[in-house]
Amino acid sequence: MTDIGKKVQDYKDSLKVKAERLIVKGFPEKIIKLNEILETSNFQNRDLSNVHQDLNIPVPPPVELSKEPNVKRPRLESSEASNNSTIDGTKVYALPNGPVLCNRTLSDLIQLVKPHIRELVEDSNLLKMWISFMIPKIEDGNNFGVSIQEDTLAEVQSVESEAAAFFDQISRYYISRAKIISKVAKYPHIDDYRRAISELDEKEYLSLWLVMCEVRNRYCSLHDIVIKNLEKIKKPRSSNTESLY
Repeated sequence: MTDIGKKVQDYKDSLKVKAERLIVKGFPEKIIKLNEILETSNFQNRDLSNVHQDLNIPVPPPVELSKEPNVKRPRLESSEASNNSTIDGTKVYALPNGPVLCNRTLSDLIQLVKPHIRELVEDSNLLKMWISFMIPKIEDGNNFGVSIQEDTLAEVQSVESEAAAFFDQISRYYISRAKIISKVAKYPHIDDYRRAISELDEKEYLSLWLVMCEVRNRYCSLHDIVIKNLEKIKKPRSSNTESLY
């Protein structure tokens, strides 16, 4: 065996050891840890109004118009308009109180949730490679164990894709919130836009709670399906072929 081939085989062997340790010890510990987090005040019995945050965008005073509604302003020629620097226009308001910050409560919660999403992606990827290495070469007959491997592998791949999609959900929240805030800045007198921000923040809080529950549930389902089929996953084909007679 060449040095390159030996390194590849060493990598496969080390990956198998890591995966089996993860299944036997890592998954149960992770499930217990996630359950403990879900029981904390961050997720348990929280008043949704606590996730609201002031936008720091004041409502400007209305622009004063003429008291006579039917009075028309005299039309100026283009030359007169260019030479006249005292023409009154509409006042422009641009965040006089400074920047509009992210929702601090939800941002902190997102930073708590994201590492667990990343770990689920990494752990499911490790499990996927471990099962792939266990699949034997293609042969005729005695493939029941191989079908179990393939079904388990498909479930692991589904969990990996779902976990990766959780990251996209977080980025979409920030983009959606920024778009509504830009509407608040443009139309500060319309209270519906401000209310939409509060509703979006409440929705994101519930989504983060659901994501944590789903991460915990996925660890439970992966641990359950692998433990129940561990023997067939590791040895998909029996060494002795039963007699047909």
